[in-house]
Amino acid sequence: MPIPAPTEPATGSPSTTAPGSATTRPAPAPDDVLNARTARTAAPGAAWADLVSAALLGTDRRRPPVAVRPGQAGAAALLDAAAVSTVRRRAALRPAPAGERPAPAPADPRPPLPPAARRRLSLLLADRGGAAGSRRGTAPDLTELLPQWLTAAGERGYRAPEALLPALLDAARARTDLRPAALAFAGPRALWLARLNDEWKFALRGIGSPTASPAAATPESVRRLWEEGLFAERVALLTAVRRRDRRAGLELLATTWPTERAEDRLMFVDSLREGLSSADEPFLEQALSDRSRTVRATAAELLSALPDSALAGRMAQRARTCVSLDRTVPADTSGKGQAAATGPLIVVEAPHECDAAMQRDGVAPRPPSGRGERSWWLAQLVEAAPLETWPERFGGRGPAAIIALPVADEWRTELHDAWCRAAVRQRNADWARALLGTPTAPAQPSEVSPGGSSRDPAKLLAALPEEERAAWVAEFIAAHGLSDAFRMLGICAVPWAEPLGRAVVDALDIARDAGSYPWSFSGVMGLAERCLDPAAADRLDMLTAITDEPEGASPGAGGYWSEAFQRLVGTLRLRATMHAELTPPARETP
Repeated sequence: MPIPAPTEPATGSPSTTAPGSATTRPAPAPDDVLNARTARTAAPGAAWADLVSAALLGTDRRRPPVAVRPGQAGAAALLDAAAVSTVRRRAALRPAPAGERPAPAPADPRPPLPPAARRRLSLLLADRGGAAGSRRGTAPDLTELLPQWLTAAGERGYRAPEALLPALLDAARARTDLRPAALAFAGPRALWLARLNDEWKFALRGIGSPTASPAAATPESVRRLWEEGLFAERVALLTAVRRRDRRAGLELLATTWPTERAEDRLMFVDSLREGLSSADEPFLEQALSDRSRTVRATAAELLSALPDSALAGRMAQRARTCVSLDRTVPADTSGKGQAAATGPLIVVEAPHECDAAMQRDGVAPRPPSGRGERSWWLAQLVEAAPLETWPERFGGRGPAAIIALPVADEWRTELHDAWCRAAVRQRNADWARALLGTPTAPAQPSEVSPGGSSRDPAKLLAALPEEERAAWVAEFIAAHGLSDAFRMLGICAVPWAEPLGRAVVDALDIARDAGSYPWSFSGVMGLAERCLDPAAADRLDMLTAITDEPEGASPGAGGYWSEAFQRLVGTLRLRATMHAELTPPARETP
């Protein structure tokens, strides 16, 4: 086909000649120059960011980074440039080979949720709660009911709906307290999704569940995950294997123990806390010689929780040399010229040194700031010694009788604090019961300790059986009110036993009659909404009425209390509905 001759430019239009060629082409018009300049200015990369900045700030505040034609508004020029840049950015995409298709999601054999429970979960996940500091009114707080719903669904063995898994993972990402129950409920598909979305990587680092680990799979898959998996996956795997076979778990850990990092060895040793038994003693005894101080200390703590371990025996022998019973009548037990004791007396001789053997068994040689060395060493020895050591040491006396003995030279607080820590560590109910004392007795100033301390009643109560724990707290509230009971209520089993629930409600009713505002007890009220037995809702209806305010009461307190009790009753009824929705319908017999 013949090539057509070049077209001559129109009259009045300048022409240009390419160097080395006789072919002419029309010179670009002014508009073409502007468009080309705009296209160059609106190129992808930094220029696109300039366009976005100008659009956000406005053309009145920032001059558009584009050429503006005469008579054209800056905003219009900016929009034109954005349109050209958008087309260029889209046109610049080149076809590329498709990425590797993800492996199919693993199957979850658990049964699906009943339809009503599925709708309830959707509502709970959609609720984000009110603004901070906003008044709640009488509506239940759905965000506080979500953890309870997840626990109940997990106990019934349901699987999470596939369509709600993203929202469930988003909720767990925002609230760390939801993660254990949410990941257990989401099952293996949560880990599958987490590998595809960086925002859900916490699921791989966080708490695993037995359904998410291949502990019941082939030995080859277990070994491969142990050697190649992420650290959190390995911790979850070790926990799952130990639940099935403790010896197999220790053997798996031993295969890579020498090559693990110190921080990883610490976490692996700490994971042995669940299901700790005498079968773990040889491994933990070997860990006492670990090159990491924190690993040695954790191993020693776990061994001291095993009363029959060799370390516990060594600690008992050391503690016996420091604490003994003196049956003579001393002249002065206080060192301050006070009256002499008239019976047996506990005398203490703290260690004079912290030798290498003590340090290997977990005794830290350097005390915290403000603490004496000898008292620090003594406390660690007594804390790690089996509590069975002391009845034999003190003439067959039981825990209550031992605690009642006077202690010489003001060592009483130090000694009793160490026994408190030992009772918590060894989960010894007899000693915890004796150290707690009678719930109705007035607390002595020297015995009152803040939360988290050695004397924290909540820690000692955790060593008691659930029913006894609830009864003790109920008597404490009846005698002392709610001001010091919040931590104790938090460790009681849910739903609260009837005596405990009645004691809490009675104390709240007394607080209302005293004329104070309900938000002074907002923490306890929130616990009551989540922990009271839902069957108590009808009995609490009478508390929702607005009562006459007593003389000297805070203005409007009666109405606020009515609102708070309405919310409590409504929440209890909603919890009852939630549990009913999770109950599968009974099958009709033919």
